[in-house]
Amino acid sequence: MLIALTLTVQSSAAAVKGTTMTTIAGSWRSVAVKGRLQFTVYLPTGYGSSGLRYPVVYFLHGLPAGPSSYQSASWVASALQATGRKAILVVPQATRSASDDPEYHDWGPGSNWETALAVELPAYVDAHYRTIMSRNGRALVGISAGGYGAAILGFHHLAKFGVIESWSGYFRPTDPTGKDTLDVGSDADNAYASVHVLATKLAKQIWRSSLFFAFYIGASDPTFVADNKTLDRELSAAKLTHVFAVYPGGHTTALWASHASRWLAMALNHLEPAQASAAITAK
Repeated sequence: MLIALTLTVQSSAAAVKGTTMTTIAGSWRSVAVKGRLQFTVYLPTGYGSSGLRYPVVYFLHGLPAGPSSYQSASWVASALQATGRKAILVVPQATRSASDDPEYHDWGPGSNWETALAVELPAYVDAHYRTIMSRNGRALVGISAGGYGAAILGFHHLAKFGVIESWSGYFRPTDPTGKDTLDVGSDADNAYASVHVLATKLAKQIWRSSLFFAFYIGASDPTFVADNKTLDRELSAAKLTHVFAVYPGGHTTALWASHASRWLAMALNHLEPAQASAAITAK
């Protein structure tokens, strides 16, 4: 399927406080959501002069949220630099109004968030930055609803992403409370939106893809502990290799920040490292 992109770039560069990374603020006009979407790109130290191509971590924020929530991820950039690994971090806008909750789902023309973030955005980033342009160079990581987004977008696009990590996420679309599962349409639509269903249905494809899938939850998380433990059992029953952890803590940025460097390093350990173009192998 060919998707036409209208890319109108607006960008500015600045240093990331507490790091030697550079942040680029930009936007593109999305066909999928019929409007301009913002994003922030964090470039590794030395990007401007290295000539290397880099792996990319796409980081999805939690929901409900406002259209500027993507701007609150500098702590992720700091954690990435602390790993000592060279990678590009991309944090996109994921809503268009205050307290919006689209659940990273394709709802129809003008509201197709999955297509915007899993198809349009990587195409734009690959076209404008020195990336490793294969699934071996892309990770999807998210917190809370962004963890669900990372998992469901990753399962839907196995050919695009080699790593998925969910930090305190869940694995079916929910209402804003996180307690009730959303009905997104037909039975087939609901199954397609459920990581629980896809973990079994796509088990062979996931195994063949060598996807690295890791997720964790805080032991005191008020809502999502059971969902995470259920998925752990489902993946084990399907004989799919994965990493699952339960840490002390709740559903807080303090929890995510305390484990961010370790989990980002784990993600990057399963991607191609920064390298010259001639050394990159597509898979």
